[in-house]
Amino acid sequence: MPEYYSSIGEAVGAAMRHNIALAHDPQADPPLQVRYFPSPAADPYSVPGMIARLEVTADPGEVAAIVEEATGALVGPLPQLTELVAASADWARARLDFDFPEPDVAAFDLWTRLASVHSMLVYAQEELEAVVGDIAEMPAALSDPRHHEMVQVKRTRELLHDVMGHGPSDAEAMRQQAAVSYSPRATARRTASPGGEAAAPAAKPPSSPGRTR
Repeated sequence: MPEYYSSIGEAVGAAMRHNIALAHDPQADPPLQVRYFPSPAADPYSVPGMIARLEVTADPGEVAAIVEEATGALVGPLPQLTELVAASADWARARLDFDFPEPDVAAFDLWTRLASVHSMLVYAQEELEAVVGDIAEMPAALSDPRHHEMVQVKRTRELLHDVMGHGPSDAEAMRQQAAVSYSPRATARRTASPGGEAAAPAAKPPSSPGRTR
């Protein structure tokens, strides 16, 4: 049965440990077991699920609800992250030593940085809670695209499931397709072949009448 990584950090850490072991002794580490991330649709209230729901065409009320979910006191990921950083700062606090003329610089510096991050997260949560009403009052219709170019896009990275695929059945096929798509030779063939250019528009699904491109 396929397994899931509980987080992207766990997956990256497993891959790094595997690569380090291979560099020192290729025969020492068994091959990695195939794992994959669940689709965001499997849990719409997870962070990947909320990001997937937060499209630019989403209804303002839905976006406001997503932000409220992210800042919820019980299960919101931002309060949980804030509490995690607070616990880390308290962990460093328990290792402070002020018996000497100068406190342990390493421990005090670590506590200071973690406390600063905690303050920033608290401020971020307060700001998000304050703009929920403003989000809900935004118009549902998109503005003219020429106005969008005046402001920089903030989301610059895709979710890992977008790159790796939604499961073991199509992950390898998508990897091969991506490799071919970005191959310089494949690009040259598409440029030189007029038949490939003409066939590409026909493969696109018809655009929704209610959406603006």
